[in-house]
Amino acid sequence: MDRHGHAEDHDHHHSHARSQSTDSSLKAALFITMTFLVAEFLGGLYTNSLALLADAGHMLTDVAALSLSLFAIRFASKRATPRKTYGFYRVEILAALLNGVFLSLVALYIFYEAFHRFADPPVVKADWMLVVAVIGLLANLASAYLLFGKHHESLNVRGAFFHVLTDAIGSVGAILASIAIIMSGYQLADPLISVVVAVLILWSSWILIRDAVDILLEGTPSHINIVSLREQLGRVDGVNSVHDLHVWTLTSGVLAMSCHVVAHDGSLTHTEILTRVNDVARQRFHIDHTTIQIEERNVTQEVFESCNCHFGAWDSPS
Repeated sequence: MDRHGHAEDHDHHHSHARSQSTDSSLKAALFITMTFLVAEFLGGLYTNSLALLADAGHMLTDVAALSLSLFAIRFASKRATPRKTYGFYRVEILAALLNGVFLSLVALYIFYEAFHRFADPPVVKADWMLVVAVIGLLANLASAYLLFGKHHESLNVRGAFFHVLTDAIGSVGAILASIAIIMSGYQLADPLISVVVAVLILWSSWILIRDAVDILLEGTPSHINIVSLREQLGRVDGVNSVHDLHVWTLTSGVLAMSCHVVAHDGSLTHTEILTRVNDVARQRFHIDHTTIQIEERNVTQEVFESCNCHFGAWDSPS
């Protein structure tokens, strides 16, 4: 049995180019967020508004998330080492998971504080609350605009984008609460809006945590139909069957695949079969990093078992 592998070297260059394209946006968003974090925190203390303080607390996690995203993307672009043969791609995913956990903790704190304010609602200076909330919304929208479009390229940037977006929603909630208090004197509008914002934060954090955990567990990417992939690989000239097929995500936008290919007894060489299989994976499924083992037909059971093909092989031949 011959073992043939193929890995595209441009994985690293892809990651490096992506990090350069997002660095400037993350830096600008971080500067805007840090500037208005101070203003919103002081405004929340002055107006005694939970909605503003919750939004400021969320802005603090925005600063942490944006800083972590900037660090993780730069760190992930480092080349592989003998100890880290896949490089540092997963640092980005770990940062995204941590961002999701931060979001959840912020939401739980808002629930806790809102519970106490429902029992004893304090007087809120709604006029100043409205001014600060509007400024905060403009800051969040500016940061979201800088990150929009790039959040599809990276789960980590998506985490930062979710932070900023939910923060913008928090600012909208603070604006609505301040208007309600100004018009009707309904002080409970402040904690009520805070609870709504907390629910939205939990929703976005759940999506982020779910996606990060799925990547860490090396699940098949949601946009990859692995049954269709196996069928198309099996129809390649020179291929008799495909088994022990696995597809997983190294980091956002970088997919990897490994499989065993049983070759026909024909005129095609193993190199020709390998090239054709790689072309299907790359062109139709956008999988650039592949490890493919070519096997002869009627391989002995002892050799088959020595490859550990049975491990996790949902598609093993009968």
